[in-house]
Amino acid sequence: MTRPLFLRIVNALGEWSPYFTARTDALHRQGLSPLQKCTTVIRQLAYGTPADMLDEYLKIGESTAIECIQNFVEGVIDIFGAEYLRRPNTEDTERLLHISESRGFPGMLGSLDCMHWHWERCPEAWMGQFTRGDKGFPTLILEAVASQDLWVWHAYFGVAGSNNDINVLNQSPLFVEHLRGQAPKVNYFVNDKQYQHGYYLVDGIYPEWAAFVKTISLPQTEKHKLFAKHQEGARKDVERAFGVLQARFSIIRHPACMFDRGDIENVMMACIILHNMIVEDEKEKAADIIDLNEIASTSTVEPSVFTHGDIP
Repeated sequence: MTRPLFLRIVNALGEWSPYFTARTDALHRQGLSPLQKCTTVIRQLAYGTPADMLDEYLKIGESTAIECIQNFVEGVIDIFGAEYLRRPNTEDTERLLHISESRGFPGMLGSLDCMHWHWERCPEAWMGQFTRGDKGFPTLILEAVASQDLWVWHAYFGVAGSNNDINVLNQSPLFVEHLRGQAPKVNYFVNDKQYQHGYYLVDGIYPEWAAFVKTISLPQTEKHKLFAKHQEGARKDVERAFGVLQARFSIIRHPACMFDRGDIENVMMACIILHNMIVEDEKEKAADIIDLNEIASTSTVEPSVFTHGDIP
């Protein structure tokens, strides 16, 4: 995260709640600054630092650090959630369709998959509900849709880990806008035939719906092998997004140490929002970079100017 982006978040939180402003107590002693509180939260999210390890560095106790992260994630969701957790609008859909067509998948809106987050402090009474046999420990499931630039367009989190991807899909609001007729219109042609519904790339567990395109298991012909290769390569977008999300925020890669499911959900959603903000910030920085190789140099001297005894 760049410094301007971090300061933008700090300033927005200061306007959102007086908790993230400089205050004094009844004895006129200066309290913790907004930078201290936000730095505490970022260190917990990015490095997975325990709350009781920040006292020596940031002069913040364990209870205050926990209080900071609870208020921080609520503020990030309330302030930036509408923009950075939005579903694709008409402009976004057109851009996604243009990119997908250039990759050989006209009409693709992204790739869909699920990720498990280990819940270390799951109550004993809920262990069976949140534990799946192949995992061996309680988890919470995140369902997400990501595009090639790693932007997360859909996030649904909190389903018990004993479910599989189909059970999560049945509870997910992924197709609610389509059923209500509020989703952006999609028009594309394949083999001179017009289609009006986009689709997602998925793995083999998902049902045989028109909204899903799966790979061909055990392809035999060269045509099927080529399709399977490109489909599996493009479907890795969501896997890459999960990897980058866990690399940026180690708190997600490590077991969740919170008791309340609501706090865990807020942390996950806040991390996804911050991830999308970083993706947008990096794209803006990349657009500002000037490629010197494309600019003609003005210091080039014609070879005919020099004689054999000159040194250029």
